[in-house]
Amino acid sequence: MYDIIEIAAELDKKAIVAIRVNMDTGIYPKWDRFGFNYENGEAKQALRRIMTSPGLKLTGLHTHIGTYMMSVDAYKIAADKMVELAGWLKKEYDHILDYIDLGGGFPSNNTLNGQYLPAEQILPTLEQFADAITTSLLELPYPKDELPVLFLETGRALIDDAANLISTVLAMKRLSDGRRAMIIDAGVNLLFTKFWYKHQITPAQDGGMMTEETAIYGPLCMNIDVMAESITLPVMKKGDKVVIDYVGAYDMTQWMQFIQMRPNVVMIMEDKSIELIREAESLEYLAQNEKLPEKLKTFKI
Repeated sequence: MYDIIEIAAELDKKAIVAIRVNMDTGIYPKWDRFGFNYENGEAKQALRRIMTSPGLKLTGLHTHIGTYMMSVDAYKIAADKMVELAGWLKKEYDHILDYIDLGGGFPSNNTLNGQYLPAEQILPTLEQFADAITTSLLELPYPKDELPVLFLETGRALIDDAANLISTVLAMKRLSDGRRAMIIDAGVNLLFTKFWYKHQITPAQDGGMMTEETAIYGPLCMNIDVMAESITLPVMKKGDKVVIDYVGAYDMTQWMQFIQMRPNVVMIMEDKSIELIREAESLEYLAQNEKLPEKLKTFKI
């Protein structure tokens, strides 16, 4: 039942359903693992079966065309195709949808690895995304007071920019090629998205005028634990702090307890006060669900 994405309740003995539609919007690879395909007619076939079933009531259409989308054109294409399906439903079955869900994918202000310019300089604005989407939706052949509700799942854009990671400098050293290296207490165990983002890293305290090319490493005993291959920073010392920006999306959910425990999470409130919203982990917390087999309790070497 992966393709029918919502079975919410019963209404007049009908199950309320919506279908997920996958489509070609010019973004590759296509996100066609889930849902019914638009181009080959599969989506309309599924809609026909729902509309002719006495036990189902269609309420909405859903699509998700990708992640970290940098093109408003893709959303314009997606909205056009959803509007075409909605118009077809109105024409063929005189059926009006309650909602259209265009999914997520709006980018945050993180810069992808491989991008030269900062994300803020090259990404479309939310207003541009909104204009591309609503221009199509307003073409729906619906009475204006019966237009469907528009849902957007903009988690990354909302959450990523809202969180920062504060880390402490553990040590400084020189690499064999002469570059300065800085080791901090946050690695890829806490910042998994470092594998595809160039996170902005800045000192948390005033520094001197002199700057130097620096490599930043995490504390893990793995060669992949690199937070920045090369970044220009003022001279820093053990105990200094750095701030890593835009860590809200997909980091805390992918944290792992490798060598280090996961730290406190705090929220800065509107009045600038600070509230603890997740306590740092302890060894007892990690071991609380572990069970020692009875046979091993008396095992001796």
